[in-house]
Order: sequence, then structure tokens, then C-alpha cells
Amino acid sequence: MREVEYESYGCPLENYQLTRQDHRQQEQSENIRLWVEKVLAEKEAEEQADPVLAAGRRAAAARALDMLRSFQTPEREIMRWRVRLYCGHIAETQRHCENGKPTLHGSSSMQCPECRKDPSAIVAFEPIGLAGEPPSPAKPETPKPKRPTRTELERRVAALERENERLRSRGSEA
Repeated sequence: MREVEYESYGCPLENYQLTRQDHRQQEQSENIRLWVEKVLAEKEAEEQADPVLAAGRRAAAARALDMLRSFQTPEREIMRWRVRLYCGHIAETQRHCENGKPTLHGSSSMQCPECRKDPSAIVAFEPIGLAGEPPSPAKPETPKPKRPTRTELERRVAALERENERLRSRGSEA
């Protein structure tokens, strides 16, 4: 895993005054949500007109969800973040530990767990820590036993032959 420097922006626990950028970001998040809802409504209308299309899309979505559910990110790879949301509430969220800040990769907003505003832009954040313990350092490997020399092997073969002969002579006496 690569080394990551985690960033902080603002202080989520202190008083925070929203900036123009915060208002712009919130407006963009709301516009994206409206656009997605419009596209989904168009797709639902298509599916109502074509049941075969609807069944195919449901099957594809079910396969995709099964794949997503089958993969579980280990807790040691999850970074916890304290965030202040546009609505003013403070929440905790999680991102993969290779993300240096929680607003990367389309995650700049979330639903507020208190007032349910969705989307509510992340306006301040700070890392809290990993959700799980990092793996313990690998134990040094025990050295492999050295290969016996030819002389040692010849002695061992001779001892085994003597033992074999002794057991054969005992078996013929009985």
C-alpha cells in the first residue's frame, strides 16, 4: 500500500462560516442530483414500455450488486474522517485509506445523518484514524534447513540399510 499524507480542511468542531465556494459546491451537488433523478425517470419510462429491457437491466444490476457485496475492504484499509456538512451538522464518514481527503473521487457530499439533507456538501474535514489495526510486521522467516552433504546422506543410507537388514533377520527368525 502506498504512503498517504492525510489532509485537513477547516476545523469541523469549531464554528464555521460558509464560503462562496461552499455555496457553489452545494449548488453543484444539488444540480447533479436533479440531473440523475431526471435520467433515472427517463430510464424507468423506457423500462415500463419494454418489460424485456427492464428484466435485463434488473438482472445486470443484481449481478453488479452481488459483485460489490462479495468484496469486503479490510478495516485496516479504511480511514475514518470527521466532517462538517453544508447543513452545519458534524458527522463521521469513511473512505479508502489511499484517499488523502474525503472529498476525492465524487465523494464531496453525503446525506446528513441528523437532518437527512441529501446532498449536503462536505465543507470541513479532518482524519480521525484507521477503522482497524494495521497488520503486524511480518515475522522473519525461519531459515530453511540446510541441505545435507553427500557424506551425511551416505551415512544415513548405511544406517537405514543396517536397520533394514536387522528387521529382515528378525522376521526370518519368527
